[in-house]
Amino acid sequence: MDMKWKTLSSEYLFNDLWLKVRKDVCETPAGKIIDPYYVYEFPNWVAALPVTEDGKIVMVRQYRHALGETCLEIPGGCVDDSDKDFEQAIARELLEETGYSFSTYEYLGKISANTSTNNNLLYMFLAKGGRKTALQKLDENEEIEVVLLSMEELKQLIKDNRIIQAMHIACIMYALERLGDITI
Repeated sequence: MDMKWKTLSSEYLFNDLWLKVRKDVCETPAGKIIDPYYVYEFPNWVAALPVTEDGKIVMVRQYRHALGETCLEIPGGCVDDSDKDFEQAIARELLEETGYSFSTYEYLGKISANTSTNNNLLYMFLAKGGRKTALQKLDENEEIEVVLLSMEELKQLIKDNRIIQAMHIACIMYALERLGDITI
């Protein structure tokens, strides 16, 4: 059964660098008119669980103003127009945020932050063989502290609910499954 809606009209209510808000008028296959339907447009994102050559997990700590909290997260960010693919995007983000380069990048899949409102996806990776090769090259608004953890420390943080970014937890869990540290 085709469940795809037809967009009858679309209007941007807000249009800025990282966020666009769109108001659509839609028609369902059954003929019902949905007015308004709001869509948040973001760039696609990438994130990775980065593992160094000696088995340490590279995490980042930074202040998140929307929550008013300093959070421990995995590195990642927006896919830029200059990135040729998602793997290049995560390699760039890891180097910029942490100063680490990695020998391999394994694609883990894609997930959505909210399928009912957001139009973008997070592309998840496991990065292995990391070495410190550069200084951080942070965006103007970024202040990021690099934190190295053992695998056991990472697992304890998850158990203690100390990593609160849901999409990062999903990426970590997929990576741990790929590493054989958990079974799904």
